[in-house]
Amino acid sequence: MKNEKNIALLKDMIDEVRICMFTTLSEKDEFSSRPMGTAKVEDDGSIWFFTNEYSLKTKEISKENQVTLGYSDPSSNTYVSVNGKAELIDDKAKKEAYFSAAIKAWFPDGVEDPRLILIKVEPRVAEYWDSSSSKMVVAFNMLKAILTATTYDEGKHDKISF
Repeated sequence: MKNEKNIALLKDMIDEVRICMFTTLSEKDEFSSRPMGTAKVEDDGSIWFFTNEYSLKTKEISKENQVTLGYSDPSSNTYVSVNGKAELIDDKAKKEAYFSAAIKAWFPDGVEDPRLILIKVEPRVAEYWDSSSSKMVVAFNMLKAILTATTYDEGKHDKISF
């Protein structure tokens, strides 16, 4: 039950933000990040992305499959960091199910594009910060903490495992 609750929480936050910084480890053992749009978060918690099979990130995933996904939505004060294992998947049914008009900008031939491949990330641990307050409320609470010499309460913060 705990895992289902964690997955639902993660799915809700990711669906709200959609774009993440997808971080891999380069050949020089340096972090390499790029923005990527989430194609789908499945009910089992796996997170799916479309990419070019011949991209640098696919080479990096083939070498080291530990990745970090960083989601950030300052307008709703929602931040999520996901650590997991990535896997390259060539599954036509999943491509068809998850493909959207936005993906066509990178892959004009659609699911028939020979370069199109999926990345599946299985989360191991995620950490989130969520303050659903408006910017005005956040600013007020920060000012209140400063004036009263108390610590600012940044909202919900937790680490969840899968």
